Amino acid sequence: MTADQIVTVLVLAAVIAGLIWDKVRADVVALAGAAVLLITGVVRPSEVQGAFASPALIALASLFVIVYAIELSGLLDRLIALAVVLCRRIGALGMWITIGLCGAASGFLNNTPIVVLSAPIIRDSAQTLGLNPKRFLMPLSYISILGGCCTLIGTSTNLLVADMARVAGQPSFGLFEITPVGLSIAAVGAVYLLLVSGRLDRSSTAEPPRADVTVQPDMAGAQVGSPELFAPHVELQPRRAVLAVGVFVAVIAAAASGVAPIAAAAFTGAVLLILLRVISADDAYRGLRPEILMLIAGMVVLGIAMEESGLAAAATEALVDTARPLGPLFALAIFYGTTLLLTELLSNATVAVLFAPIAVALAESLGVSPRPFLVAVMMAASAAFATPFGYQTNVLVYQMGRYSYMDFVRVGLPLNFLTWGVGLAAIVQFFPF
Repeated sequence: MTADQIVTVLVLAAVIAGLIWDKVRADVVALAGAAVLLITGVVRPSEVQGAFASPALIALASLFVIVYAIELSGLLDRLIALAVVLCRRIGALGMWITIGLCGAASGFLNNTPIVVLSAPIIRDSAQTLGLNPKRFLMPLSYISILGGCCTLIGTSTNLLVADMARVAGQPSFGLFEITPVGLSIAAVGAVYLLLVSGRLDRSSTAEPPRADVTVQPDMAGAQVGSPELFAPHVELQPRRAVLAVGVFVAVIAAAASGVAPIAAAAFTGAVLLILLRVISADDAYRGLRPEILMLIAGMVVLGIAMEESGLAAAATEALVDTARPLGPLFALAIFYGTTLLLTELLSNATVAVLFAPIAVALAESLGVSPRPFLVAVMMAASAAFATPFGYQTNVLVYQMGRYSYMDFVRVGLPLNFLTWGVGLAAIVQFFPF
């Protein structure tokens, strides 16, 4: 191993250990790791700058502003009241219905804004009913991820893999071509979450109702910042609510239709809300949630270090050498599992970029269709369940729900193995070699 690879492995191990230790804020741990990589020269300042100015961070920050504007309009409070009425009539079933609707919407819309908008409703409805929000927030994130795997436009990862496959000379993917595989995984995953959500309920006592929560911006531990991502109760202001929701819908429509990337559309929407005086500039800055943005940026730097140091390339070369003699089925199983593993360490877009070309090369070396291997990348690259940092929606509920790192390991790691097995079986069934 080179010096850069050794430093990267040590920093990665230290960051994971710090997050599991859970005594230092998670954003500080991630940024400390990024600082070590920068000072040792593993990553260059321009690469760190790129991580902090990535489209994902711009999109997320802008969506925070838009959703904060919706909250300040009083609309979320009204939606929470309606959700509570539903849940009082049918109990926890109402929470699961809401989560299921979010998963269905994620098949056609970006799941990050869906979770940004629905998470506070789920949390506050649970608190009002005396239920533990932990029981529902993590399943909300996971089911939104699973829902995004059901169509080609459900996640940017699927589109990225499809585009790289087209460049490699493969036929274009249809909008619903991967739906049978995605639905199979999502259905089994949903049943699993229904059965194990009680573990999260027992992991700690339920949070106090919203009105009684004391805001602690400098709370120690990995649960960074205040648990209250949104403002105190406000009365409904129809004009602001209509404009904020209209901008939100326009942003999602523009991104879903390909008129503009989600980062550009969301940024434009956030600025437009300020110009329309739906939200003040000061309130917009307060809604940015910098502790979450910095946490994601720090983890992106770690992913860049793995690429730049050659660790990712070495791993993929070893994969090809190992899988080629085993035959198509075993090769696909190893390929799927390796993609799952690296998705927990790198961003899903990074994994898609790395593994889509390997999928085509490996299939061609085995003399089989690349389709099963490409679908495996689509499914596995988004299946980040075992850590809070593999997917943006996990980070959102990690903060809001005050989960520990090990909560995600206990619930998410078995889900990774479950989706691995179901996904492999479904791919072989619907995409013959």
